[in-house]
Amino acid sequence: MAEFKDRLKEALAIRKMSAAELARLSQVNEGAISQYKKGAYKATQENLDRLAKTLNVSIAWLMGADVPMEKEYKLVSPTVTDDVVTFPVIGEIAAGYNCVANEDWSGDTVEVPTSYLKGRPKSDYMVLKVHGDSMYPLYQDGDTVLILKQSTLDRSGDIGAIIYEDECATLKKIEFVHGEDWLRLVPLNPLYKPETIENEALEHCRVIGVPRLLIREID
Repeated sequence: MAEFKDRLKEALAIRKMSAAELARLSQVNEGAISQYKKGAYKATQENLDRLAKTLNVSIAWLMGADVPMEKEYKLVSPTVTDDVVTFPVIGEIAAGYNCVANEDWSGDTVEVPTSYLKGRPKSDYMVLKVHGDSMYPLYQDGDTVLILKQSTLDRSGDIGAIIYEDECATLKKIEFVHGEDWLRLVPLNPLYKPETIENEALEHCRVIGVPRLLIREID
């Protein structure tokens, strides 16, 4: 079994990230990260969770287990019920870059079990179709996603729907540090590079929601 310190250094090298950058994004003290790299002491469960999420690796792998490095994502399967809410699929959201937001309704609809609305009104949600594969394996081209409308994210590293350059809508893992003038759009697919939005460009960027349910048709 590998050691935590070696896996941490390996993940930093693979992600091309410095300890200082990891500290900023994960909100784990840089001094603590330095000690982790030396093997001086183990990380707390809370810090392990933050580091793994920021580095986009599984906690088990980071701790040294012989498991895949990449975090495995599980799909939520809707419960079959007669109590459903019908949503129009109002447009597409890119799992890529440089795509203009498309809000033309094609006539497609999806039925969502009422329980997935968590007591909120239907107006708090919208349904979009994923276009592209930069968020593979969690989101695939053609997937339909129930989005909870909100203008902020709870924490750095969450996945959110965001509009940037005033017209490009995309679904990405979003990294940021409170009080700093930048954010980073991070694809889950390693074939795509992260994109940083900073300074004046942030004025043309806004979060529109967070995914709450994935609906996928399987042939």
